[in-house]
Amino acid sequence: MTSLITAQPLSEQNKNNCPDDRHKYPLSIAPMMDRTDRHYRYFMRQITKRTLLYTEMVTSAAIKHGDRDYLLGFSPEENPLALQVGGDHPQDLAECARIAEAMGYVEINLNVGCPSDRVQSGHFGACLMKNPALVAECVAAMTAAVKIPVSVKHRIGVDDLDSYADMQNFVKTVADAGCQRFSVHARKAWLQGLSPKDNREIPPLRYGDVHQLKREFPHLLIEINGGLTNLAQAHEQLQYVDAVMIGRAAYDHPYLFAQSDRQFYGEETAIPSRVEVVEAMLAYIELWTAKGLRLNKITRHMLQLFHGQAGSRIWKRILTDKSCIAGAGAEVLREAIAIFPKPLQD
Repeated sequence: MTSLITAQPLSEQNKNNCPDDRHKYPLSIAPMMDRTDRHYRYFMRQITKRTLLYTEMVTSAAIKHGDRDYLLGFSPEENPLALQVGGDHPQDLAECARIAEAMGYVEINLNVGCPSDRVQSGHFGACLMKNPALVAECVAAMTAAVKIPVSVKHRIGVDDLDSYADMQNFVKTVADAGCQRFSVHARKAWLQGLSPKDNREIPPLRYGDVHQLKREFPHLLIEINGGLTNLAQAHEQLQYVDAVMIGRAAYDHPYLFAQSDRQFYGEETAIPSRVEVVEAMLAYIELWTAKGLRLNKITRHMLQLFHGQAGSRIWKRILTDKSCIAGAGAEVLREAIAIFPKPLQD
């Protein structure tokens, strides 16, 4: 079903009706499987100190029964950091929320947006949009268990439940259970027939539906996600919603966040050059490789740091060829940045 809703800027009254922390995190980087691990997040913290970061999605079962230090461990420098969980059992999710709060996460986020077959088989992710009452029950259990915010990331619809009214009902039901922050991927999801990648690209974007959601629920914090690739677009969206979440572009072009602390958080600190970002990573790399971690587990996240700059291909080739060698360490990064004659900053 196609949306014909026309975007209108938020009124000052609607802006002022939002929770007190509306401006706390106007920009975030989306949770992404196999991407937003602790090493990527530490790397991004050398570029932006204030942007809200998310973990990869971790299932409630893994948190309860798995290696928590491996699954949930993070460096203090990564905060502000939110834990994204997947699950559909209220008490299990409440336990996960308590664990997240105790470990120092600033928020716990329930995944109601992932359409993959594996996630569906566990009865969580986007399929939960078909059961708003269950999501509400999960949120109520989590909010009762902790003081940190509980948020939900979801789609604008799923399968044939894709009208604005369907999403409106979902948000109202979940908000009544205590959720005040909704991160909305402005595409519907098809649970059958499309891969997760296709579900990020094929269903049309319907930003107007998300804008309308904010107008109808001014007291909620509404964050928009999907198809946004630069900070200029984020600024434009902030005329209509409270926050903007950027996903793949944050991974493919990480240095675009170099201006984010100034533009979105009012910071006046110096913007690090790309070379300075690498230099800031060296001690961290030495620490982890001394523990036996393969260098490429960290440098795979850094390949696009010099995207669009002269020398980018050489940078990527050195890291790709040498980071996988057993025993490789920070010297590989020192060799790679030596090809750049001066600090690169733009």
